[in-house]
Amino acid sequence: MSSAATSNTTTQVAGHVVPMRTKLGHALMIVVLSVLLVIFIVPFLLVVINVFKTKADITAHPLALIGRHGFTLANFPNAIDKMDFWTVLGNSTIITTSATILTVVFSATAAYVIVRNPSWKVNKLFFAMMVASMVVPFQVLMVPLVSVYGGIFNVLNSRITLILMHVGFSVSLAVFMFHGAIRTNIPIELEEAAEIDGATKWKTFWTVIFPLLKPTVATVTIIDAMAFWNDYLLPSLVLGKKELYTIPIATQVFYGTYSTDIGLIMAALLLAMLPILILYLFLQRYVVAGVTAGAVKG
Repeated sequence: MSSAATSNTTTQVAGHVVPMRTKLGHALMIVVLSVLLVIFIVPFLLVVINVFKTKADITAHPLALIGRHGFTLANFPNAIDKMDFWTVLGNSTIITTSATILTVVFSATAAYVIVRNPSWKVNKLFFAMMVASMVVPFQVLMVPLVSVYGGIFNVLNSRITLILMHVGFSVSLAVFMFHGAIRTNIPIELEEAAEIDGATKWKTFWTVIFPLLKPTVATVTIIDAMAFWNDYLLPSLVLGKKELYTIPIATQVFYGTYSTDIGLIMAALLLAMLPILILYLFLQRYVVAGVTAGAVKG
């Protein structure tokens, strides 16, 4: 009888006994995650469905897959024309790509120097300052920052200024992430072996250490690229000229004169999110691979 009771509360899986409570916990977690997925994905699906309808069909039947007037692509060329899409796409691409690459390179190299030189007191000081700076909100700094760069140095309305600001605000978190990855996942014996083979520190980092940081590089790239691409506040403070606008700033035109044309707004939103969505789908496999490898290693 005791064995029967045990079989009711546990399950044999791959040679391990899994309690029924654990199975119920996993099932509950799947249900909760599925509900959250639906909640987050529904707004995006509504955009995808309605962007191919006329304004009248969107207003009358927002949940219908196809409107009464049929399938239309007219919203896209209109949105591209109104927001000067190709210009702002180029600006966003240049700023996001440059800032992300600089953040990854500077952060990875800085973290490597800090981890591999623990006896340098200045490294501990810099790392502590970087960690502490992450708690300072940008809103506290934006007014004096713009006043100094705009009023004293007169370097606003420049992509380079915005790129450097993006790097400055994001490098602390990136260094923190690379620091943890190098310290916990990359043994120093690999570098000693490369040094015996005659490799310099610089060559060792790029040929041995950096390739092993792919999951962290992918994670930092996703976080920062999405933040830079979708950022509205900082570009609106730095970039005053229309020809320098990024996509988030350019989409604001649809909330003024064209705010009643929902189709144009949805087309602009879809055009704005597609490039960064493609980047995320491409890089997330490296993040998953890194998490899986860490779990197996642990």
